[in-house]
Amino acid sequence: MIVDNRERNVEVIEGLSDRNIRIAFAQLPVGDYVVSDRMCVERKTVKDFESSIMDARLFDQAKRLSESFSKPIILIEGSIDASTLSKNVLTGAVLGLYSDYNIQILHSSGASETAYILSKLAEREQVAEAREPRLIGAKKAFSINQWQVLILSSIPGIGPKLANALIKKFKTVKRVTNASVEELIEVDKIGKKKAERIYNVLNIEFSEDGGNGHSL
Repeated sequence: MIVDNRERNVEVIEGLSDRNIRIAFAQLPVGDYVVSDRMCVERKTVKDFESSIMDARLFDQAKRLSESFSKPIILIEGSIDASTLSKNVLTGAVLGLYSDYNIQILHSSGASETAYILSKLAEREQVAEAREPRLIGAKKAFSINQWQVLILSSIPGIGPKLANALIKKFKTVKRVTNASVEELIEVDKIGKKKAERIYNVLNIEFSEDGGNGHSL
């Protein structure tokens, strides 16, 4: 499965890995999870879904999603009952997505169920239908700086903004890996707990038991 490198929900990523889903990260032009050459999933929390309705981003995203994939999906994560928008507004948005853009709407209770749904979609598309994930309209080449940010972004809890901050301070990925906890804390938005997590991921020796003796 190809996952957008700005999509950094650690629980979803770990849930997919636990279900033996092989993941590749890339900067996707549309969507968050490319399941196959025809299926892409845009994941939105209820709050994200509300915001995209309010600022009119939703249907622009829907248009690009439906133009790129024949089986576009928007997965709404969380309880719709918690939404601050009226039922009529939400229902109208969902009906518009389906009738105007042929977008299927799926729901999940949280990140764990999202990972389960994504894994089942991958199973149907890739195993039953023998359709592999494929990038459509993505940039073909990354610059060295983009690769540096992408590498650092793969660390649990580190998104592109924090990865940018790290590379700007330490200048090279190697210097980030050599940094102490105290030096990592000097980066804005990195507290002691996050600094220790980064340090541990980069420095604890690999073991065949999967590092079960250490928790992130």
